Amino acid sequence: MAALEEEFTLSAVTLGARPDGLLGVEQTDRTDHFLVTDRSRTVILYKVSDQKPLGSWSVKQGQIITCPAVCNFQTGEHIVVHDDKVLRIWNNEDVNLDKVFKATLSAEVHRVHSVQGAEPVVLFRGGAARGLEALLAEPQQKIETVLSDGEVIKWTKFFVVFRHPVIVFITEKDGNHFAYVQMLHSRNLSKYTLLLEQEEKSVTRSFTASVDRKFISLMTLSSDGCVYETLIPIYPSDTEKNQRLVRSPLLKAVVSGAAPNGVTLAALDPDHVAVLGAPLPSSKECLSIWNTKFQTLQTSKELPQGTSGQLWCYGEHLFLLHGKCLTVVPCRCGASSLAGALGKLRRAQDPGSQTMPHFVNWEVAQGCEPGAQKSEQLRRILRRKKSEVSLQPEVPASEQLLSTIKNGSEKHIEVELRKFLAKWTPDSHAVLGDVVAALLGRGEAEPSFYPRSCLMQLLQTHALSHSLCPGLMDTALAKADVQMLQLCLRHFPDVPESLTCACLKIFLSIGDDSLQGAHVSMESVCEHSSSEQDESTEEQPEILRNGFSPGDSNCGTCEQELREEPQGPAAEAASCPVTPKRAALLNGILGSAYSETFLLPHLKDIPAQHVTIMDWICLLLDANFTVVLMIPEAKRLLINLYKFVKSQISVYSELNKIEVSFRELQKLNQEKNNRGLYSIEVLELF
Repeated sequence: MAALEEEFTLSAVTLGARPDGLLGVEQTDRTDHFLVTDRSRTVILYKVSDQKPLGSWSVKQGQIITCPAVCNFQTGEHIVVHDDKVLRIWNNEDVNLDKVFKATLSAEVHRVHSVQGAEPVVLFRGGAARGLEALLAEPQQKIETVLSDGEVIKWTKFFVVFRHPVIVFITEKDGNHFAYVQMLHSRNLSKYTLLLEQEEKSVTRSFTASVDRKFISLMTLSSDGCVYETLIPIYPSDTEKNQRLVRSPLLKAVVSGAAPNGVTLAALDPDHVAVLGAPLPSSKECLSIWNTKFQTLQTSKELPQGTSGQLWCYGEHLFLLHGKCLTVVPCRCGASSLAGALGKLRRAQDPGSQTMPHFVNWEVAQGCEPGAQKSEQLRRILRRKKSEVSLQPEVPASEQLLSTIKNGSEKHIEVELRKFLAKWTPDSHAVLGDVVAALLGRGEAEPSFYPRSCLMQLLQTHALSHSLCPGLMDTALAKADVQMLQLCLRHFPDVPESLTCACLKIFLSIGDDSLQGAHVSMESVCEHSSSEQDESTEEQPEILRNGFSPGDSNCGTCEQELREEPQGPAAEAASCPVTPKRAALLNGILGSAYSETFLLPHLKDIPAQHVTIMDWICLLLDANFTVVLMIPEAKRLLINLYKFVKSQISVYSELNKIEVSFRELQKLNQEKNNRGLYSIEVLELF
């Protein structure tokens, strides 16, 4: 059973796209990062879980990007083509596209394709395809023309089948459609003519495809509102150059062909497709999911601001333009079963989504004849279900657990979760995200419900991330659950900087009494303490470290001020300002990944009395410089910094003097060019 969850805007500001929408949305080597290309000059890299841009690149004024930017999964670099023939390659650290790698090709590019496990492929408008490496080795190589005059590429898709890259593209000429399948490792190209089962005057509006071991399942959405399927063999048995394939009806009347901004079809899995457009009973545009195996509408979501008729699907995320803002709609597709298709397996629905009656489209099953084999299969299934009407369908373990979470006791949920995790496999991460969402959702509805033990069990699977369960850390912050926050910081690779700083505030402000009873991992503190203890067992002579000695006589004034400060407990507190448990929590903060650009604004909210105990010294001083100058607690810190910087300046001054001497030596060496095979020279420095 499929479901559409609450959508969110990826970009809070209007993208400014033309009415025909974007050029494309492509996934990068990080599952949470996506490249968005508009139809003018700009490529933007977004992190979906944080709903924020990570980088933006534009071509020069007068240049136009002509195909979507993609990621080279083998190198992590980005690839884009502008002005049809100019190929650019860059990485996240580059700022100006005009200064990155450039290759001018000999033919116009239709699209660059890239998927996991394969080298990027460049498809030219003439129908030829080249691997990126072979193309870059000789950018001006001659590119053959495969298509006939007037034949235009309408849609392309790139697959990896048995580790071999396969590219399929659909062309149109004089109202007829042709399918090309090219095996890139063998350069074999097969051409097929797509025929309708019966004569009709429909126009194909959208294509999508999925692949198995032997066939490419090509689905087309036509202007009559029906979805058709064509099975294209990956390895053709007939050597005839132009073979004919008949397409058969798959779904009838799923959308109105007269939608104002077009309609779009996207395959979600072998049994589900997403359709973007206006359904026949309604004039409003909506996003819907259909079960192609049982011809049923699973769910739909209205889009009142209209769309551009474009839809991109990556994993459990659907991307579309709602109004002029790029919107992400999370979706879930369960295992296809007749009970699920008919709505017998019910689950909580998102308030913004509308669950349809789950009717069987009998006109497709009988009138449109979507293939005798499928009709007979459906009739056999229905007959078997009638004879077994007294038997309840087997509910998946995840569904049983989610049902228990809705109204079971905390102890009962904990027991069921333990059973579920005993059978859980690491390849189904999304299920754990659903479980966490259900637990947190019930906690919001019932404030007294806080299944801490269950959440800790889920965290210890090491399979969760912030993007998979974005509300978990917020709940832990609200409960001041430092142990859970410590685990999240350790296991989540994508914690936003705002949450990192929120954890820092909790760790700094929580009382020692509260920390005393908390179960905190002391691993980092124990390792540090043992290393310090080993070093203290033997006396070390005073050494000069980068020109800095604690007893440097050049800082007599600073030393005098330090000696005037009170000794005893206060001095001990200054040398060890936090308890071991708090130190362990702070070590978790210091070990988490962060970006200086996004971290700096949040550091300004840290109270002044807490600024002097952290290791992000440069960022903290930048964010709180004026405050640090004023508070008494920072006096010792500033004096030590002053002494260290002064000693470094002295070292650099001496190095500059040596540099002058080396320059003079270099001049002497350049003047003496007439040397034999062997010589001894004595150079005196004054």
